[in-house]
Amino acid sequence: MKKAKTIMIQGTASAVGKSILVAALCRIFRQDGHKVTPFKSQNIALNSFVTEGGGEIGRAQAVQAEAAGITATVDMNPILLKPTSNSGCQIVLMGKVDRNISANDYTSYAPSLLKKLTESLEKLRAEYEIVVIEGAGSTAEINLKEREIVNMRIAKASGSPVLLVGDIDKGGVFASLVGTLELLDKDEQHYVKGMIINKFRGDVSLLKPAIDFTEKRTGRPVLGVVPYFKDIRIAQEDSVYLDEREKNSGGGGLNISVIRLPHISNYDDFDPLEADGAVSYISRHSEMGEPHLIIIPGTKSTINDLQYLRQSGLVDLIKEKAAAGTPVVGICGGYQMLGRKILDPQRVESDQAEVEGLGLLDIVTEFADEKSTRQVRAIVTADTGLLAGAKGQEVSGYEIHMGQSQTGEPAHAFRVVETPQGKTDYADGVLNTKGTVLGTYMHGLFNNDNFRQIFLNNLRRHWGLDENKAGASIDRDWQYDKLAELVRNNIDMTKIYRIMEAGV
Repeated sequence: MKKAKTIMIQGTASAVGKSILVAALCRIFRQDGHKVTPFKSQNIALNSFVTEGGGEIGRAQAVQAEAAGITATVDMNPILLKPTSNSGCQIVLMGKVDRNISANDYTSYAPSLLKKLTESLEKLRAEYEIVVIEGAGSTAEINLKEREIVNMRIAKASGSPVLLVGDIDKGGVFASLVGTLELLDKDEQHYVKGMIINKFRGDVSLLKPAIDFTEKRTGRPVLGVVPYFKDIRIAQEDSVYLDEREKNSGGGGLNISVIRLPHISNYDDFDPLEADGAVSYISRHSEMGEPHLIIIPGTKSTINDLQYLRQSGLVDLIKEKAAAGTPVVGICGGYQMLGRKILDPQRVESDQAEVEGLGLLDIVTEFADEKSTRQVRAIVTADTGLLAGAKGQEVSGYEIHMGQSQTGEPAHAFRVVETPQGKTDYADGVLNTKGTVLGTYMHGLFNNDNFRQIFLNNLRRHWGLDENKAGASIDRDWQYDKLAELVRNNIDMTKIYRIMEAGV
């Protein structure tokens, strides 16, 4: 059987835009009639996604698969590393938790996983015409070179030509491109067939002398200069994006404060809200202001992040705002924090057997060894406050959590009725009796257009604001097409096809 052709995107550093460019190429190849898939052997991210089979992968690979018009699978991201501290992480291998490990121990463990990675890649190459491979961080991390399994080692294993991407918005892009190439070994340099400059603002003609110099110095073409953009809504890979993100002014007169937890995960849950309001990510007590809604998001380290909220004074402030009538929503780990207690008798997450929650919902959560990962379809069962008029609405999302929550509240918020594995029936989430505090395990809840419109109009009514009759819909297909058009118009796709055809 003929193997798929490959092209690999590597970077001069983290956050240069590799994930977005892979998504763009996946959409472009799809538009050109090719059966294409993304692949990233190892991803370090707290934004994750659950496949139809219940496997957990990096959110970026799910986005890239969606851009390619295919269903995401664990083979697209066989290793996901979810940081639990500055020096440790949870390894998710082929969609399931493998172990928790220190950074030092992982450098020794990683090479043993190479066979699984190449098996996944070969499986994709047998099924698709083109595989767009994403590297990680900088390809010239010389301290990691001996044991890395995501950059040049994957390029060599797949015989893939490499396009090197640099971020001009941070400055020093030409030094980064030239320096990265010079730090590579001679045989590694051979794999790099072209360069792309990303996130440019201004007149591209002003770059010509520097581009000419770089091409002459490296012997490799600059294949394009991609403009900086902020009007295309594509879910980002990790929280580095939040550092660069400009505050969204939104519409509809709503101010929404999302608590930026130290281990925040799946913050793209709230991207759909940016069409209807100003969404701010709050790290400190002084940044809160007077929001119409406070959201406590998911986290990879619920107990540690709850302690952070307590030490920073945000727990008291959130409770004060909630007592004064400000609605509060908790998703996943944020839902767990809203309860009375979190129990961890097996020390799954921390060295504390029990911690006190915010006490805004009458729930108690207990952590267990097994992680729940599933896509879900649910029905709204509550009908007051934030969920007034939503009863009977169908919503879809996905769950990723270690804990199970029991409630003393009189009613649940949702009823899960189906997963990809078949029909089911269990309760999820809680809405307090006043209808102002909502918690749920469902990620992706606000991607449901009808539900989001009802929820936000209830929020507007709560504050005496005019309702938004039309609502805003999220057309992700259109966003991918906009991204593809931008990238196609600014890079030389003819040369990229030639590079891919010629191989290494």
